[in-house]
Amino acid sequence: MTSFTLLAIFGLIPSIQLGLCGKPAEPYYGKKIGRLVEFAHGIKGTAYAVDESTIFIKGFCYDGTGPDAFFWIGNSPRPSPEGIIIPYPEDYSGRDPPVLRAYNNTDIILRLPMGKRIRDIRWLSVWCRRFTVDFGEVFIPPNLEVPKPRVLPEFKRLAHGLRSDNISILDAKTFYIPNLHYDGAGPDAYFWVGNGSEPTSFGIKVPNEMGSLDPLRGYQGEDIEIQLPGLLTVYDIDWLAVWCVQYRHNFGHVHIPKDIDVPPALGQTKVSPPWWYNPTSTTPRTIPPANCREFLDKRLQVRWQIEDDFVDIILTAKIPEDQYIAFGLSGASGKPQMVGGDVIVAFYDTETETFHAEDYYISHTAQCDGKQGVCPDERIGGRNDVTLISGSRDNGITYIKIRRPLKTNEAIHDQPIPLQGSVSVIAAFGPLNSLKEANAHNADDKTTEDSRIDFSNYEDHDCTVDLEDLGTQNGPKPWKPAVIIGETIFNARLGPAGGKRGYTAITGQPSWGIAWYLNDLLIPEITLERGQTYTFVVEGGDDSTNPARYHPFYITDSKEGGFGQKSREDQRKQKVFAGIEYNEEDYPYPSLAGRYCEWTHKSVDRSAESETFDEFIKTLRLECDQGEPAYLNWTVPSDAPDLLYYQCYTHTNLGWKIHIVEPGYISQINSEISNSLLNPTALILSSLLLSTTIFKIIFFYL
Repeated sequence: MTSFTLLAIFGLIPSIQLGLCGKPAEPYYGKKIGRLVEFAHGIKGTAYAVDESTIFIKGFCYDGTGPDAFFWIGNSPRPSPEGIIIPYPEDYSGRDPPVLRAYNNTDIILRLPMGKRIRDIRWLSVWCRRFTVDFGEVFIPPNLEVPKPRVLPEFKRLAHGLRSDNISILDAKTFYIPNLHYDGAGPDAYFWVGNGSEPTSFGIKVPNEMGSLDPLRGYQGEDIEIQLPGLLTVYDIDWLAVWCVQYRHNFGHVHIPKDIDVPPALGQTKVSPPWWYNPTSTTPRTIPPANCREFLDKRLQVRWQIEDDFVDIILTAKIPEDQYIAFGLSGASGKPQMVGGDVIVAFYDTETETFHAEDYYISHTAQCDGKQGVCPDERIGGRNDVTLISGSRDNGITYIKIRRPLKTNEAIHDQPIPLQGSVSVIAAFGPLNSLKEANAHNADDKTTEDSRIDFSNYEDHDCTVDLEDLGTQNGPKPWKPAVIIGETIFNARLGPAGGKRGYTAITGQPSWGIAWYLNDLLIPEITLERGQTYTFVVEGGDDSTNPARYHPFYITDSKEGGFGQKSREDQRKQKVFAGIEYNEEDYPYPSLAGRYCEWTHKSVDRSAESETFDEFIKTLRLECDQGEPAYLNWTVPSDAPDLLYYQCYTHTNLGWKIHIVEPGYISQINSEISNSLLNPTALILSSLLLSTTIFKIIFFYL
């Protein structure tokens, strides 16, 4: 039974089904070449062909006493001086490759030099160049079938402009996605893998090309590589998709064949930098693929990853720029005790515009007096064991990445971080004093409940909040809601929801990333009169097999919509006025879909930088499938309530308000407005006399 199977059985990978048919027996190192034959110096190991230019030696042994020994390859009948060196290690510095040192049961990856391929050589040897002696050898079997990367089709194009060139499986864990396009407008979209004939919600997230599990940004023709997380390999999955978790929708996918024989994932593939690495910026843009905890009302996110004898930590907080972040080990197990705590205090110095991270010990809940209190270790005879790696401030959020040893030699001031098992942690925010040391903090700015972290756990992730959404004062200004009054024909199409300026800001409801556009306006509030007939030209998509492009239109009293995904009991709680019919067995079905028309991004989502909706729609283009619209001629019932909604049958939160007024009311308002243009005083008086909601809306937006 494989490790992945065990993980799935015990719930450690709960959201992907087991699909191990055709998976090679574990462990898999590639096609076996053979064992190294020893002639001298304790040579041992088994060689495997990883791909056309890579050889893996499992368990290599060599005593290191040869004066001029190298890995050596050639095409002669036997190892001879006519061969060439395979430099190892590959990242050597200097002009000449280093002589082999001693190795004891070491796994080694060799990359053939000078464009050589395995089919170009007959043997691999450990060869002493000075004395022309063969210490050990292995011959390449004739007609060896070497594992090769597998080329797949491109992403199926379903939604949000997703497309790519043909996708390649470079090795058992690595996908290469060339020329990737995606508009970035999905609110909760990720690379997603799982089992079955089509993508479903039973899948797991795959980190992006930077190792991050943040929702996907927009891509404009970029070439990227992504790696499957944990022990997962391509032999465990049936598809790779771009999937919206919140709304359970597939933006596009590609199937993984079962007959693949790709290289094993042994580190031979050139992949993206490690999670912390960013050579061009001080901002820690990349984060560990998992490992995230939220503290202090979700205003602080802590991410970590153990690297050898150290732990790397990213602190991300929504705080004023002159405050510190304190995070570390509690002074007592099982409770959030400040006294005795071993913490890191990190902050941005507004005067010098630099970032700092200090090792602190808390002997008392008071400011440091040089002997006791909340003190930097260096002030009380200790040492600062914390290293600042990077820091930045962006949109009211402080990012600081630090490194500290798992264990120091300061028994008085520092606590060790165990390699196994959890420890209680504490966190706090607060101002700095004149010495740039931690000052007092408010009662609600420190942890009050026991929180425990197992720093060795690579699957501890409970962060759910986008910190930029906390406190919208620094966010983009919402667009003014659109209003339509006096129209009798409405063209209903789909378009982007407008990010933080659009649907969610207008309605206060979550968005899937698209919304209804009526007469090319984003979710306008429309006004209809009782007894009057109105025409809705609907182009929401009629392909029910593609839920991302199937949005039947209907009119209801439900603020949320999504009638088709509700239970029968919940359906009875809605009153439907148009767009849904019932068959002979009393099952509902939508009657208004039509061809699919959508306003799509010309490049990526520009909503954040568009001050008005008029600016935003200029960044879009209308794309329509072939076919005909659906038509609804709807006479507003005389008993219709004052407020209804136009919605999508298959999805929630795509539409908005319909104000229902008495016959002749729109004409009355238009007359009042016309007169007001000639007499501004009348406009003010009419606003006082007319108390209906819809008039107030018109008066506000004139």
